[in-house]
Amino acid sequence: MEHMDLDLDVDFEAQVISGRASLRLDNRTGTDTLMLDTRGLEIEMVTLDEGEETTFDLGAEEEGLGQPLSIHVRPGTEMVHVDYSTTAGADAVQWLAPEQTAGGEHPFLFTQSQAILARTWVPLQDTPSVRFTYNATVRVPPELLALMSAENPTEKNDTGTYRFSMPQAIPSYLMALAVGDLEFRSLGEQSGVYAEPSVVAAAADEFAETPEMIDAAEELYGPYRWGQYDILVLPPAFPFGGMENPRLTFATPTILAGDRSLVALIAHELGHSWSGNLVTNADWDDFWLNEGFTVYVERRLMEELRGREYTEMLASLGAQDLRATVEDKGADDPDTALHLDLADRDPDDGMTDIAYEKGYFFLRMLEEAAGRERWDPFLRSWFDEHAFESVTSEQFIDYLNANLLEPAGIEADSLRVSEWIYEPGLPANMPQVETERFATVEEQAAAFVDGSTAAGQLATGDWTTHEWMHFIRRLPEDLSTERMAALDAAFGLTDSGNSEIQAAWYGLAIDTGYEAAYPALEEFLKGMGRRKFLAPLYTAMAETPEGKERALAIYRQARPGYHSVSTGTIDEILGYEPDAS
Repeated sequence: MEHMDLDLDVDFEAQVISGRASLRLDNRTGTDTLMLDTRGLEIEMVTLDEGEETTFDLGAEEEGLGQPLSIHVRPGTEMVHVDYSTTAGADAVQWLAPEQTAGGEHPFLFTQSQAILARTWVPLQDTPSVRFTYNATVRVPPELLALMSAENPTEKNDTGTYRFSMPQAIPSYLMALAVGDLEFRSLGEQSGVYAEPSVVAAAADEFAETPEMIDAAEELYGPYRWGQYDILVLPPAFPFGGMENPRLTFATPTILAGDRSLVALIAHELGHSWSGNLVTNADWDDFWLNEGFTVYVERRLMEELRGREYTEMLASLGAQDLRATVEDKGADDPDTALHLDLADRDPDDGMTDIAYEKGYFFLRMLEEAAGRERWDPFLRSWFDEHAFESVTSEQFIDYLNANLLEPAGIEADSLRVSEWIYEPGLPANMPQVETERFATVEEQAAAFVDGSTAAGQLATGDWTTHEWMHFIRRLPEDLSTERMAALDAAFGLTDSGNSEIQAAWYGLAIDTGYEAAYPALEEFLKGMGRRKFLAPLYTAMAETPEGKERALAIYRQARPGYHSVSTGTIDEILGYEPDAS
């Protein structure tokens, strides 16, 4: 498929998306069969070109993959039209009741297509190796605004009919739709933010540095090639921190800290405009090519905005997360390699800290080995020369050798390049991160733990979110509840409005048995659906019989508000069987 035209109706009462997907084909081999991916779709009719009906077959259901849709075409067929509707099995789509939104008056819908969930709401070739352009017409209730990963309107109209165009070719996982009571605020000449009316002012203030981020990214990595860069703040049920849908980043409200302390996530999603959206992993086995590169770009952008010491705090926390993941999985686990083997597995299994943080440290190692004066032009040329292409690890290695290492007289073996990409664990030449600010935090943590400094006397006056996270991580799991209470009384950690600090603190509260935080922990788990926070907290509770019982009681109430991306993970953690409830 080279291009798709969508004509869709969004029915909130029935919770169904229905209509037609028209695919323009490039039949390179003259085959008489077109294969599309579907999962849980009702296929009503398939026609060719000017409307001639054709035969089709839905193959056997494969768990996690769905059903292949086999369509009879002629070698000269240019267009295939599929009339279809979604079902309750559309795991990409989350329908939210009014009470699940900030405004509480209107329903909301959003999709999350990564990694292979686009097939649950659109029949298409659901692989990052196929790129296509698209246009869409979407009809929604007139009191709501529809947005897509495309050229978007900035205000509602009276008809509820919206038309979209995405002229740059994208892979299927970047197909996105959102419908809700939304307003737009401009952030600059080519950026803005959408959010519910009660949230949009705070979001616009939080993301005010976005134009600076775009300027910094273009200076480093070349022109932004997608026209507009906007951010949509979704309701709390969104399962990720952000999703890099082209032209319209989907973002969690959990980053609205009120002090712009968590906007590295926006730098990350913007970075995908070069790494991931522009140059895409051809297969989910090479997910690191999307995420490792983007974490690297994110930290370079934050260095431009906040300085090197700030970025080193981000890198240090990332290194902690990476080492914890490797320790948890085991250094010999093949899933700790950058290049994965996801055959017969859900690609979501590969979306761990390995792709993000090990990928980042591999690229940082290359930067340190070659020097920025060589590395920066190399990375920009990688994006330029592979723009709108899907690539593999092998292609990157070849390009790296030919365009950076050999001209610099550096042997790939001396940098353990193959080991980084194909072997499990962490290579011996992993870069080290040291920050003066974290060293100060560690001194304060040690002084509190040994009793030489009381909670109220700790020197925390100008600490950022990241310093608080590091401080909490340095506290022992056997800290007494009395000492937890002292910290809480001094700093109000249980009632913090910062989601990163809350998640770290609640995790420690579970480990130490600090029950005073449990009511807030329960509200936190019920009030948001971000998997990054949910999974560690439910995992920690599940380590004891009493904790698991508490976790299941919370989860039974919270689960209907979570996206399928999150429930799939938490079901497994808790051994929860939905039908059994």
